Amino acid sequence: MAVVEKHTFQAEIKQLLHILVHSLYKDREIFIRELISNASDALSKIQFEMLTNQDIVDPDAELLIEIHADPENRILKIVDTGIGMTAEEMVSNLGVIAHSGAREYLQRLKDATSAAELIGQFGVGFYSVFMVADKVEVTSRSYLPDAQAWSWISSGEDSYEIVPAEKTTRGTEVVIHLREDADEFARVWKLREVIKRHSDYVGFPIYLYPSDKKEEGEETPINQQVALWRRPASEVEAEAYNNFYRMLTADFEEPLVHIHAQGDAPIQFYALLYIPSRAERSLLSVRREPGLKLYTRKILIQEYNTDLLPDYLQFVQGVVDSEDLPLNISRETVQSNPQIAKLRQVLTKRVLSDLSKLADSEPEKYARLWAEFSQFFKHGVVSEYSDRERLLPLIRFHTSTHPDSWVSLDEYVERAKQVEGQKAIYYIITDSVNSAVHSPHLDPFKARGLEVLFLTETVDGFFVTALREHQGFKLVSVDAADLDLEGIGQVPAADETSTPVEQDALDQLLVKMRNVLGDSVESVRVSKVLSTGSPVRLVAPEGTLDRHTQRVYQLLDREFEIPPRILEINARHTIIRNLAEHLERQDDELVESTVKLLYENALLADGIHPNPSEMVEHIQKLMEAATRL
Repeated sequence: MAVVEKHTFQAEIKQLLHILVHSLYKDREIFIRELISNASDALSKIQFEMLTNQDIVDPDAELLIEIHADPENRILKIVDTGIGMTAEEMVSNLGVIAHSGAREYLQRLKDATSAAELIGQFGVGFYSVFMVADKVEVTSRSYLPDAQAWSWISSGEDSYEIVPAEKTTRGTEVVIHLREDADEFARVWKLREVIKRHSDYVGFPIYLYPSDKKEEGEETPINQQVALWRRPASEVEAEAYNNFYRMLTADFEEPLVHIHAQGDAPIQFYALLYIPSRAERSLLSVRREPGLKLYTRKILIQEYNTDLLPDYLQFVQGVVDSEDLPLNISRETVQSNPQIAKLRQVLTKRVLSDLSKLADSEPEKYARLWAEFSQFFKHGVVSEYSDRERLLPLIRFHTSTHPDSWVSLDEYVERAKQVEGQKAIYYIITDSVNSAVHSPHLDPFKARGLEVLFLTETVDGFFVTALREHQGFKLVSVDAADLDLEGIGQVPAADETSTPVEQDALDQLLVKMRNVLGDSVESVRVSKVLSTGSPVRLVAPEGTLDRHTQRVYQLLDREFEIPPRILEINARHTIIRNLAEHLERQDDELVESTVKLLYENALLADGIHPNPSEMVEHIQKLMEAATRL
């Protein structure tokens, strides 16, 4: 008569099994990953044992995993030729859930957003099978020559039993009697899909059969086994990299960059990372969220890991595999794992290093990358102080002397060092390169041969606030109220065709302009820097909202009043001289309309006019005056 060993689960185990059987339906496919992972571990163990011991059962048996699907009877069978288990090992290995970790697992289960994500922790990975099974039979024969085969049987209720079994070959087979609502897991297409997603790079061949008859199955394994990222970079062709990227993302445009990295200190890892050709994900992309695929020993444990790279590199796609991470790591524990912190540091350094080399060796290619991802890198300068020194060489801008190409901060500084008296990096915040080129603020800089950075992105205001200086050069806005260019660069040539307005007339005009503009300006004064080109410019008094902050408010649709600005006038400009003459002739209507329009033109040039349509009335009045007989 067969010996039957009955075991009763502890109270915590009953509670856990009840949850697994009745409550968890999200990501149920994870049980396949767990069982294949267990089979892979068993194969690794026998492989290691055979290095020193040939006195085992079936020493010549192929190390493999077989999966048999029987949809008619709702049965799924997973077989391995691994190290196998004795009766005592069955109690220990399949009963590990009864250890102290079960109570902690249950507590974590209450707080988890996705309870299935915790499967695999605390030794409960095997029991995830009860999310889909009415009954599970595990039959195993140990590698030990005299060992008896045994079966472990449970319905996921109060107990399980262990009975002697008839099995002549080494290894373990798990027979899963699926519930009615889980019959898809006995279908070949579903199994193929799940294995490709989670276990494609398990180091042993996985064969899939539509029944118990092997001859009906495929002759080749359905998993790749040798992960591309684990192969030496010298052995991988460019087309292989591109094919893997297409499989990973469904993006049929070639990536701009691929980074194939491997290392063993301070942590052993393999990584294959890609930078897409566009910042915006394709509508067909299979990866809609940021994050890298995280593998442990070629087993996928997280589909979207956002802790392996800083936020400013969230556009990077790819996979990371480590030998040093436990299989039971989860989203809840990954952030606190010291190995993840080490891995993040190594990967970030490698990505930035490779991009720096690309910027030097292939500037045109890097320019395409920068055009797509510039805001991310600038956000990095703002948010990640520890990475700032590695990020700054990657930053690029258009400038007043190079409006059609990209200039690094270091290149700007090298040119600035050749300019007599220049100790600052000058910049203008504007909406576009075109508006920057035509800004009145650039007139004095053009006249002196000074280069100005064009800051045209929303993040740029935060960027200059965070940076403040570079290589000893302070960052200075071209519309700073205290801007002083005396003795810097070339001395502007005097405009012999125009003379400044006489002082008495100028004083009267300043008063008139101040009265016309009222509270919309803090003051009206003669500019120290405007000499040619523009009649006026606006500067922000100390302590008021700068143009960057105003632009952010406008983008956020927040209501705000334009703070009073200082209006500076160019006393040599034709419009200013003509205004002074019309003021003497008491053409108040013409003077007032012109003054208002000059002010609104300045707002428009700075990109901060709240309602440009208001300019129409003043333009029409000037047209009436110009067409008057």
